[in-house]
Amino acid sequence: YCFLLVHLPPLVFNPNWSLPKVKLLLNFVKFSSPKSLVATLLFSFLFFFFFFFFLLLLFFCRDAAIVMLSGQVADGFATVFVGELIDRFGHFKIWHAAGSLLVAISFSSVFGGCLPCTIFHSESLTFETVSYSMFAAIFNIGWAATQVSHMAMVNCITLNSTSRVALTSSRNAFSMVANLGLYGIALVVFGVSKADTKENTETQYRWIAYLCIAVGCCFVVIFLMGTKEPRRINRRESSRARTPWAYWFRKILYYQVAMVYLLTRLVLNVSQAYLAFFVIDDLKMAQSAKALIPAIIYICSFVVSVMLQEIPWNGKRLKAYYCAGGIIWIFCGVSVLLLPRNINSFMYVISVFIGIANALILVTAISMQSVLVGSELGGCAFVCGSLSFLDKMSCGLALYILQSHQSASPQVDVNMKQSYYISVTRYGLGLVPAVCSFIGVLVTYFMELDSTILKPLCQPLLLE
Repeated sequence: YCFLLVHLPPLVFNPNWSLPKVKLLLNFVKFSSPKSLVATLLFSFLFFFFFFFFLLLLFFCRDAAIVMLSGQVADGFATVFVGELIDRFGHFKIWHAAGSLLVAISFSSVFGGCLPCTIFHSESLTFETVSYSMFAAIFNIGWAATQVSHMAMVNCITLNSTSRVALTSSRNAFSMVANLGLYGIALVVFGVSKADTKENTETQYRWIAYLCIAVGCCFVVIFLMGTKEPRRINRRESSRARTPWAYWFRKILYYQVAMVYLLTRLVLNVSQAYLAFFVIDDLKMAQSAKALIPAIIYICSFVVSVMLQEIPWNGKRLKAYYCAGGIIWIFCGVSVLLLPRNINSFMYVISVFIGIANALILVTAISMQSVLVGSELGGCAFVCGSLSFLDKMSCGLALYILQSHQSASPQVDVNMKQSYYISVTRYGLGLVPAVCSFIGVLVTYFMELDSTILKPLCQPLLLE
Protein backbone atom coordinates (compact mmCIF):
# COMPACT_ATOMS: atom_id res chain seq x y z
CA TYR A 1 0.00 0.00 0.00
CA CYS A 2 2.91 2.38 0.70
CA PHE A 3 4.11 1.61 -2.83
CA LEU A 4 0.72 2.62 -4.20
CA LEU A 5 0.71 5.86 -2.21
CA VAL A 6 4.00 6.81 -3.84
CA HIS A 7 2.64 6.20 -7.34
CA LEU A 8 -0.86 7.58 -6.90
CA PRO A 9 -0.13 11.36 -6.95
CA PRO A 10 0.38 11.62 -10.75
CA LEU A 11 -2.75 9.54 -11.20
CA VAL A 12 -5.17 11.32 -8.91
CA PHE A 13 -3.90 14.89 -8.56
CA ASN A 14 -6.09 17.60 -9.99
CA PRO A 15 -6.40 21.00 -8.26
CA ASN A 16 -10.07 21.26 -9.24
CA TRP A 17 -11.09 18.07 -7.43
CA SER A 18 -12.66 17.91 -4.05
CA LEU A 19 -11.01 15.73 -1.39
CA PRO A 20 -13.87 13.18 -1.35
CA LYS A 21 -13.32 12.41 -5.05
CA VAL A 22 -9.63 11.77 -4.49
CA LYS A 23 -10.47 9.44 -1.61
CA LEU A 24 -12.95 7.53 -3.75
CA LEU A 25 -10.36 6.79 -6.41
CA LEU A 26 -7.75 5.95 -3.78
CA ASN A 27 -10.12 3.44 -2.19
CA PHE A 28 -10.82 1.76 -5.50
CA VAL A 29 -7.17 1.36 -6.45
CA LYS A 30 -6.09 0.41 -2.96
CA PHE A 31 -8.86 -2.07 -2.37
CA SER A 32 -8.96 -3.50 -5.87
CA SER A 33 -5.86 -5.43 -4.84
CA PRO A 34 -7.53 -7.11 -1.84
CA LYS A 35 -10.42 -8.00 -4.15
CA SER A 36 -7.85 -9.47 -6.48
CA LEU A 37 -6.35 -11.22 -3.46
CA VAL A 38 -9.37 -13.41 -2.88
CA ALA A 39 -9.91 -13.79 -6.61
CA THR A 40 -6.33 -14.63 -7.44
CA LEU A 41 -5.80 -16.86 -4.44
CA LEU A 42 -8.85 -18.90 -5.30
CA PHE A 43 -8.21 -18.85 -9.04
CA SER A 44 -4.58 -19.88 -8.56
CA PHE A 45 -5.74 -22.73 -6.36
CA LEU A 46 -8.19 -23.91 -8.95
CA PHE A 47 -5.47 -24.13 -11.59
CA PHE A 48 -2.37 -24.93 -9.56
CA PHE A 49 -3.68 -27.37 -6.96
CA PHE A 50 -6.86 -28.69 -8.54
CA PHE A 51 -5.45 -31.61 -10.52
CA PHE A 52 -3.03 -32.59 -7.77
CA PHE A 53 -5.77 -32.55 -5.14
CA PHE A 54 -8.10 -34.75 -7.17
CA LEU A 55 -5.30 -37.13 -8.03
CA LEU A 56 -4.86 -37.54 -4.29
CA LEU A 57 -8.53 -38.53 -4.21
CA LEU A 58 -7.77 -41.18 -6.85
CA PHE A 59 -9.46 -39.19 -9.60
CA PHE A 60 -8.31 -39.83 -13.14
CA CYS A 61 -6.95 -36.84 -15.04
CA ARG A 62 -9.95 -36.96 -17.37
CA ASP A 63 -12.32 -36.73 -14.38
CA ALA A 64 -10.38 -33.81 -12.96
CA ALA A 65 -10.53 -32.18 -16.39
CA ILE A 66 -14.31 -32.67 -16.46
CA VAL A 67 -14.61 -30.89 -13.10
CA MET A 68 -12.49 -28.03 -14.40
CA LEU A 69 -14.41 -27.82 -17.69
CA SER A 70 -17.81 -27.76 -15.96
CA GLY A 71 -16.67 -24.81 -13.89
CA GLN A 72 -15.33 -22.96 -16.90
CA VAL A 73 -18.53 -23.50 -18.90
CA ALA A 74 -20.68 -22.27 -16.01
CA ASP A 75 -18.37 -19.28 -15.62
CA GLY A 76 -18.58 -18.47 -19.31
CA PHE A 77 -22.38 -18.35 -19.48
CA ALA A 78 -22.63 -16.59 -16.12
CA THR A 79 -20.36 -13.74 -17.23
CA VAL A 80 -22.67 -12.81 -20.12
CA PHE A 81 -25.79 -13.08 -17.95
CA VAL A 82 -24.28 -11.10 -15.08
CA GLY A 83 -22.91 -8.47 -17.44
CA GLU A 84 -26.36 -7.87 -18.95
CA LEU A 85 -27.98 -7.58 -15.51
CA ILE A 86 -25.33 -5.14 -14.29
CA ASP A 87 -25.89 -2.95 -17.36
CA ARG A 88 -29.64 -3.01 -16.73
CA PHE A 89 -29.73 -2.47 -12.98
CA GLY A 90 -26.25 -1.33 -11.90
CA HIS A 91 -25.22 -1.87 -8.25
CA PHE A 92 -21.69 -3.13 -8.81
CA LYS A 93 -21.01 -3.64 -5.10
CA ILE A 94 -24.07 -5.83 -4.56
CA TRP A 95 -23.02 -8.13 -7.39
CA HIS A 96 -19.47 -8.16 -6.06
CA ALA A 97 -20.61 -9.09 -2.54
CA ALA A 98 -22.99 -11.82 -3.76
CA GLY A 99 -20.32 -13.31 -6.00
CA SER A 100 -17.74 -13.30 -3.22
CA LEU A 101 -20.16 -15.10 -0.92
CA LEU A 102 -20.79 -17.83 -3.51
CA VAL A 103 -17.06 -18.19 -4.08
CA ALA A 104 -16.30 -18.61 -0.38
CA ILE A 105 -19.07 -21.18 0.21
CA SER A 106 -18.48 -23.27 -2.90
CA PHE A 107 -14.70 -23.20 -2.66
CA SER A 108 -14.76 -24.43 0.92
CA SER A 109 -17.09 -27.23 -0.24
CA VAL A 110 -14.72 -28.30 -3.03
CA PHE A 111 -11.77 -28.70 -0.69
CA GLY A 112 -13.83 -29.78 2.29
CA GLY A 113 -14.69 -33.18 0.85
CA CYS A 114 -17.60 -34.57 -1.15
CA LEU A 115 -20.63 -33.50 0.91
CA PRO A 116 -23.27 -35.09 -1.42
CA CYS A 117 -21.32 -38.38 -1.26
CA THR A 118 -21.57 -38.30 2.53
CA ILE A 119 -25.27 -37.42 2.52
CA PHE A 120 -26.25 -40.11 0.00
CA HIS A 121 -23.67 -42.64 1.25
CA SER A 122 -22.27 -43.08 -2.24
CA GLU A 123 -18.80 -44.30 -3.12
CA SER A 124 -19.30 -44.06 -6.86
CA LEU A 125 -16.51 -42.24 -8.67
CA THR A 126 -19.01 -40.93 -11.22
CA PHE A 127 -21.24 -39.49 -8.48
CA GLU A 128 -18.19 -37.93 -6.85
CA THR A 129 -17.15 -36.33 -10.14
CA VAL A 130 -20.66 -34.93 -10.66
CA SER A 131 -20.72 -33.55 -7.11
CA TYR A 132 -17.40 -31.78 -7.44
CA SER A 133 -18.47 -30.48 -10.86
CA MET A 134 -21.57 -28.94 -9.26
CA PHE A 135 -19.53 -27.10 -6.63
CA ALA A 136 -17.02 -26.00 -9.27
CA ALA A 137 -19.88 -24.58 -11.34
CA ILE A 138 -21.28 -22.67 -8.34
CA PHE A 139 -17.81 -21.36 -7.57
CA ASN A 140 -17.37 -20.06 -11.11
CA ILE A 141 -20.80 -18.41 -11.17
CA GLY A 142 -19.78 -16.46 -8.08
CA TRP A 143 -16.41 -15.74 -9.60
CA ALA A 144 -18.12 -14.38 -12.73
CA ALA A 145 -20.22 -11.93 -10.71
CA THR A 146 -17.17 -10.78 -8.76
CA GLN A 147 -14.93 -10.40 -11.79
CA VAL A 148 -17.36 -8.65 -14.15
CA SER A 149 -18.62 -6.19 -11.53
CA HIS A 150 -15.10 -5.20 -10.50
CA MET A 151 -13.69 -4.89 -14.02
CA ALA A 152 -16.69 -2.81 -15.13
CA MET A 153 -16.07 -0.36 -12.29
CA VAL A 154 -12.78 0.67 -13.92
CA ASN A 155 -14.64 2.12 -16.91
CA CYS A 156 -17.25 3.76 -14.69
CA ILE A 157 -14.74 5.65 -12.54
CA THR A 158 -13.21 7.67 -15.39
CA LEU A 159 -13.51 8.15 -19.14
CA ASN A 160 -9.81 8.91 -19.57
CA SER A 161 -7.85 6.17 -21.36
CA THR A 162 -4.57 6.85 -19.55
CA SER A 163 -6.27 6.73 -16.16
CA ARG A 164 -8.06 3.50 -17.06
CA VAL A 165 -4.75 1.87 -17.96
CA ALA A 166 -3.27 3.11 -14.67
CA LEU A 167 -6.15 1.54 -12.74
CA THR A 168 -5.81 -1.71 -14.68
CA SER A 169 -2.05 -1.89 -14.11
CA SER A 170 -2.55 -1.24 -10.38
CA ARG A 171 -5.14 -4.00 -10.28
CA ASN A 172 -2.77 -6.39 -12.04
CA ALA A 173 0.19 -5.41 -9.84
CA PHE A 174 -1.60 -6.37 -6.66
CA SER A 175 -2.95 -9.51 -8.27
CA MET A 176 0.71 -10.52 -8.40
CA VAL A 177 1.00 -9.68 -4.70
CA ALA A 178 -1.99 -11.95 -4.12
CA ASN A 179 -0.28 -14.76 -6.00
CA LEU A 180 2.78 -14.36 -3.81
CA GLY A 181 0.50 -14.33 -0.78
CA LEU A 182 -0.77 -17.73 -1.83
CA TYR A 183 2.72 -19.16 -1.70
CA GLY A 184 3.35 -17.45 1.63
CA ILE A 185 0.31 -19.13 3.15
CA ALA A 186 1.32 -22.46 1.64
CA LEU A 187 4.84 -22.08 3.04
CA VAL A 188 3.49 -21.52 6.55
CA VAL A 189 1.14 -24.50 6.35
CA PHE A 190 3.79 -26.81 4.93
CA GLY A 191 6.20 -25.69 7.65
CA VAL A 192 3.73 -26.24 10.51
CA SER A 193 2.29 -29.59 9.43
CA LYS A 194 4.00 -32.63 7.95
CA ALA A 195 2.65 -34.63 5.01
CA ASP A 196 3.66 -38.17 5.91
CA THR A 197 0.52 -39.76 4.46
CA LYS A 198 -2.03 -39.04 1.76
CA GLU A 199 -4.54 -37.95 4.42
CA ASN A 200 -2.07 -35.46 5.89
CA THR A 201 -1.38 -34.04 2.43
CA GLU A 202 -5.10 -33.57 1.81
CA THR A 203 -5.36 -31.82 5.18
CA GLN A 204 -2.55 -29.44 4.23
CA TYR A 205 -4.30 -28.35 1.05
CA ARG A 206 -7.61 -27.95 2.85
CA TRP A 207 -6.00 -25.70 5.46
CA ILE A 208 -4.42 -23.60 2.72
CA ALA A 209 -7.83 -23.25 1.06
CA TYR A 210 -9.56 -22.28 4.32
CA LEU A 211 -6.91 -19.68 5.17
CA CYS A 212 -7.18 -18.18 1.69
CA ILE A 213 -10.95 -17.91 2.07
CA ALA A 214 -10.62 -16.23 5.46
CA VAL A 215 -8.02 -13.70 4.32
CA GLY A 216 -9.87 -13.00 1.08
CA CYS A 217 -13.21 -12.46 2.81
CA CYS A 218 -11.64 -9.93 5.19
CA PHE A 219 -10.31 -7.89 2.30
CA VAL A 220 -13.57 -8.12 0.38
CA VAL A 221 -15.36 -6.56 3.37
CA ILE A 222 -12.79 -3.74 3.42
CA PHE A 223 -13.26 -3.21 -0.31
CA LEU A 224 -17.05 -3.01 0.00
CA MET A 225 -16.84 -0.58 2.92
CA GLY A 226 -14.11 1.62 1.44
CA THR A 227 -15.33 2.01 -2.15
CA LYS A 228 -18.39 4.02 -3.13
CA GLU A 229 -20.76 2.90 -5.86
CA PRO A 230 -20.33 4.66 -9.23
CA ARG A 231 -23.65 6.37 -9.93
CA ARG A 232 -25.21 8.46 -12.66
CA ILE A 233 -24.71 12.19 -12.51
CA ASN A 234 -26.82 14.57 -14.55
CA ARG A 235 -24.35 15.57 -17.22
CA ARG A 236 -23.30 11.97 -17.74
CA GLU A 237 -26.79 10.52 -17.77
CA SER A 238 -26.76 9.78 -21.47
CA SER A 239 -23.44 7.92 -21.23
CA ARG A 240 -24.91 5.49 -18.71
CA ALA A 241 -27.97 4.62 -20.84
CA ARG A 242 -28.04 0.92 -21.64
CA THR A 243 -26.32 0.04 -24.91
CA PRO A 244 -27.94 -2.81 -26.90
CA TRP A 245 -25.92 -5.92 -27.77
CA ALA A 246 -26.30 -5.32 -31.50
CA TYR A 247 -24.31 -2.10 -31.19
CA TRP A 248 -21.17 -4.03 -30.20
CA PHE A 249 -21.66 -6.81 -32.73
CA ARG A 250 -21.60 -4.23 -35.54
CA LYS A 251 -18.14 -2.98 -34.53
CA ILE A 252 -15.09 -4.67 -36.05
CA LEU A 253 -13.03 -3.51 -33.07
CA TYR A 254 -15.21 -5.64 -30.78
CA TYR A 255 -14.16 -8.84 -32.55
CA GLN A 256 -10.52 -7.79 -32.64
CA VAL A 257 -10.42 -6.96 -28.94
CA ALA A 258 -12.30 -10.18 -28.15
CA MET A 259 -9.76 -12.24 -30.08
CA VAL A 260 -6.80 -10.53 -28.41
CA TYR A 261 -8.30 -10.91 -24.92
CA LEU A 262 -9.16 -14.58 -25.56
CA LEU A 263 -5.64 -15.36 -26.76
CA THR A 264 -4.10 -13.44 -23.85
CA ARG A 265 -6.08 -15.41 -21.30
CA LEU A 266 -5.14 -18.66 -23.02
CA VAL A 267 -1.48 -17.71 -22.74
CA LEU A 268 -1.69 -16.84 -19.05
CA ASN A 269 -4.07 -19.55 -17.81
CA VAL A 270 -2.68 -22.53 -19.71
CA SER A 271 0.92 -21.63 -18.89
CA GLN A 272 0.00 -21.10 -15.22
CA ALA A 273 -1.72 -24.46 -15.07
CA TYR A 274 1.29 -26.43 -16.32
CA LEU A 275 4.22 -24.42 -14.98
CA ALA A 276 4.80 -26.40 -11.78
CA PHE A 277 4.31 -29.76 -13.51
CA PHE A 278 6.82 -28.80 -16.21
CA VAL A 279 9.42 -27.73 -13.67
CA ILE A 280 9.17 -30.92 -11.60
CA ASP A 281 8.12 -33.63 -14.07
CA ASP A 282 9.90 -32.55 -17.25
CA LEU A 283 12.96 -30.66 -16.08
CA LYS A 284 13.39 -32.70 -12.86
CA MET A 285 14.34 -29.59 -10.90
CA ALA A 286 14.38 -29.39 -7.12
CA GLN A 287 11.04 -29.13 -5.30
CA SER A 288 11.89 -25.59 -4.25
CA ALA A 289 11.82 -24.54 -7.91
CA LYS A 290 8.08 -25.26 -7.95
CA ALA A 291 7.59 -22.20 -5.76
CA LEU A 292 10.64 -20.13 -6.70
CA ILE A 293 9.99 -19.93 -10.45
CA PRO A 294 6.35 -18.77 -10.10
CA ALA A 295 7.51 -16.27 -7.48
CA ILE A 296 10.02 -14.80 -9.95
CA ILE A 297 7.26 -14.51 -12.55
CA TYR A 298 4.91 -12.72 -10.14
CA ILE A 299 7.58 -10.32 -8.88
CA CYS A 300 8.59 -9.35 -12.41
CA SER A 301 4.94 -8.88 -13.39
CA PHE A 302 4.38 -6.70 -10.33
CA VAL A 303 7.34 -4.44 -11.14
CA VAL A 304 6.34 -4.06 -14.79
CA SER A 305 2.70 -3.40 -13.88
CA VAL A 306 3.73 -0.57 -11.56
CA MET A 307 5.99 0.91 -14.23
CA LEU A 308 3.14 0.90 -16.75
CA GLN A 309 1.20 3.32 -14.54
CA GLU A 310 3.68 6.10 -15.31
CA ILE A 311 3.17 6.08 -19.09
CA PRO A 312 0.75 8.40 -20.94
CA TRP A 313 -1.34 5.97 -22.97
CA ASN A 314 -2.96 6.01 -26.38
CA GLY A 315 -3.95 3.39 -28.93
CA LYS A 316 -0.56 3.17 -30.63
CA ARG A 317 1.25 2.59 -27.36
CA LEU A 318 -1.24 -0.08 -26.33
CA LYS A 319 -0.56 -1.89 -29.60
CA ALA A 320 3.20 -1.47 -29.31
CA TYR A 321 3.43 -2.74 -25.74
CA TYR A 322 1.13 -5.68 -26.44
CA CYS A 323 3.17 -6.69 -29.47
CA ALA A 324 6.36 -6.41 -27.41
CA GLY A 325 4.92 -8.69 -24.73
CA GLY A 326 3.65 -11.14 -27.34
CA ILE A 327 7.02 -11.35 -29.07
CA ILE A 328 8.75 -11.97 -25.73
CA TRP A 329 6.29 -14.79 -25.03
CA ILE A 330 6.98 -16.34 -28.44
CA PHE A 331 10.68 -16.58 -27.62
CA CYS A 332 9.86 -17.92 -24.14
CA GLY A 333 7.54 -20.56 -25.61
CA VAL A 334 10.16 -21.71 -28.10
CA SER A 335 12.74 -21.82 -25.31
CA VAL A 336 10.45 -23.99 -23.19
CA LEU A 337 9.89 -26.38 -26.08
CA LEU A 338 13.61 -26.75 -26.75
CA LEU A 339 14.97 -26.58 -23.19
CA PRO A 340 16.80 -29.81 -22.25
CA ARG A 341 17.06 -31.13 -18.71
CA ASN A 342 20.81 -30.81 -18.46
CA ILE A 343 20.53 -26.98 -18.51
CA ASN A 344 17.26 -26.74 -16.57
CA SER A 345 18.62 -23.82 -14.52
CA PHE A 346 18.03 -21.65 -17.60
CA MET A 347 14.34 -21.83 -16.63
CA TYR A 348 15.03 -19.15 -14.02
CA VAL A 349 16.04 -16.75 -16.80
CA ILE A 350 13.00 -17.69 -18.88
CA SER A 351 10.73 -17.05 -15.90
CA VAL A 352 11.94 -13.42 -15.71
CA PHE A 353 10.88 -12.79 -19.30
CA ILE A 354 7.60 -14.67 -18.81
CA GLY A 355 6.75 -12.35 -15.92
CA ILE A 356 7.54 -9.27 -18.01
CA ALA A 357 5.53 -10.56 -20.97
CA ASN A 358 2.55 -11.52 -18.79
CA ALA A 359 2.24 -7.99 -17.42
CA LEU A 360 2.62 -6.35 -20.83
CA ILE A 361 -0.01 -8.42 -22.61
CA LEU A 362 -2.54 -8.61 -19.77
CA VAL A 363 -2.58 -4.91 -18.85
CA THR A 364 -2.78 -3.80 -22.48
CA ALA A 365 -5.36 -6.43 -23.48
CA ILE A 366 -7.70 -5.40 -20.65
CA SER A 367 -7.07 -1.73 -21.47
CA MET A 368 -8.18 -2.40 -25.05
CA GLN A 369 -11.59 -3.23 -23.59
CA SER A 370 -11.70 0.27 -22.12
CA VAL A 371 -10.83 1.75 -25.51
CA LEU A 372 -13.63 -0.31 -27.04
CA VAL A 373 -16.13 0.84 -24.40
CA GLY A 374 -15.12 4.51 -24.62
CA SER A 375 -17.94 6.62 -23.19
CA GLU A 376 -20.64 3.96 -23.77
CA LEU A 377 -20.79 3.04 -20.08
CA GLY A 378 -24.21 1.44 -20.45
CA GLY A 379 -22.59 -1.55 -22.12
CA CYS A 380 -19.28 -1.86 -20.27
CA ALA A 381 -20.42 -4.81 -18.15
CA PHE A 382 -21.70 -6.66 -21.23
CA VAL A 383 -18.37 -6.14 -22.98
CA CYS A 384 -16.49 -7.50 -19.96
CA GLY A 385 -18.94 -10.38 -19.61
CA SER A 386 -19.03 -11.42 -23.26
CA LEU A 387 -15.26 -11.32 -23.60
CA SER A 388 -14.91 -13.31 -20.39
CA PHE A 389 -17.35 -15.85 -21.84
CA LEU A 390 -14.98 -16.48 -24.74
CA ASP A 391 -12.06 -16.60 -22.32
CA LYS A 392 -13.64 -19.19 -20.02
CA MET A 393 -14.91 -21.45 -22.79
CA SER A 394 -11.61 -21.46 -24.66
CA CYS A 395 -9.50 -22.00 -21.52
CA GLY A 396 -11.81 -24.76 -20.31
CA LEU A 397 -11.65 -26.61 -23.63
CA ALA A 398 -7.89 -26.15 -23.93
CA LEU A 399 -7.23 -27.50 -20.44
CA TYR A 400 -9.68 -30.36 -20.97
CA ILE A 401 -8.00 -31.41 -24.23
CA LEU A 402 -4.50 -31.18 -22.80
CA GLN A 403 -5.36 -32.90 -19.54
CA SER A 404 -7.27 -35.67 -21.30
CA HIS A 405 -4.00 -36.68 -22.94
CA GLN A 406 -2.09 -36.59 -19.67
CA SER A 407 -1.89 -39.98 -17.95
CA ALA A 408 -2.84 -40.00 -14.28
CA SER A 409 -1.33 -43.38 -13.48
CA PRO A 410 2.30 -43.48 -12.33
CA GLN A 411 4.61 -44.66 -15.09
CA VAL A 412 8.29 -45.40 -15.33
CA ASP A 413 9.96 -42.54 -17.12
CA VAL A 414 11.67 -44.26 -20.01
CA ASN A 415 13.22 -40.95 -20.98
CA MET A 416 15.08 -40.38 -17.72
CA LYS A 417 18.40 -40.80 -19.53
CA GLN A 418 17.35 -38.41 -22.26
CA SER A 419 18.07 -34.71 -21.81
CA TYR A 420 15.05 -33.65 -23.88
CA TYR A 421 11.63 -34.99 -24.78
CA ILE A 422 8.22 -33.60 -25.72
CA SER A 423 5.30 -33.99 -23.29
CA VAL A 424 1.79 -32.62 -22.91
CA THR A 425 3.09 -30.39 -20.13
CA ARG A 426 5.75 -28.96 -22.43
CA TYR A 427 3.09 -28.28 -25.07
CA GLY A 428 0.90 -26.57 -22.47
CA LEU A 429 3.66 -24.25 -21.25
CA GLY A 430 5.52 -23.73 -24.51
CA LEU A 431 3.59 -24.41 -27.71
CA VAL A 432 0.12 -23.14 -26.77
CA PRO A 433 1.29 -19.77 -25.36
CA ALA A 434 3.71 -19.22 -28.26
CA VAL A 435 1.07 -19.86 -30.93
CA CYS A 436 -1.55 -17.76 -29.12
CA SER A 437 0.94 -14.91 -28.68
CA PHE A 438 1.82 -15.00 -32.37
CA ILE A 439 -1.83 -14.78 -33.44
CA GLY A 440 -2.49 -12.07 -30.84
CA VAL A 441 0.37 -9.95 -32.20
CA LEU A 442 -0.98 -10.28 -35.74
CA VAL A 443 -4.50 -9.24 -34.72
CA THR A 444 -3.21 -6.33 -32.64
CA TYR A 445 -1.03 -5.04 -35.47
CA PHE A 446 -4.07 -4.51 -37.71
CA MET A 447 -6.21 -2.83 -35.03
CA GLU A 448 -7.25 0.79 -35.43
CA LEU A 449 -7.13 2.52 -32.03
CA ASP A 450 -7.26 6.20 -31.09
CA SER A 451 -3.77 7.73 -31.03
CA THR A 452 -4.62 10.79 -28.90
CA ILE A 453 -2.69 11.08 -25.62
CA LEU A 454 -4.76 12.52 -22.77
CA LYS A 455 -3.49 13.75 -19.42
CA PRO A 456 -4.37 11.44 -16.51
CA LEU A 457 -7.90 12.04 -15.30
CA CYS A 458 -8.32 15.40 -17.03
CA GLN A 459 -12.01 14.47 -17.20
CA PRO A 460 -14.11 14.34 -14.02
CA LEU A 461 -14.73 11.18 -12.07
CA LEU A 462 -18.04 9.47 -12.74
CA LEU A 463 -18.78 9.32 -9.03
CA GLU A 464 -20.96 11.33 -6.68
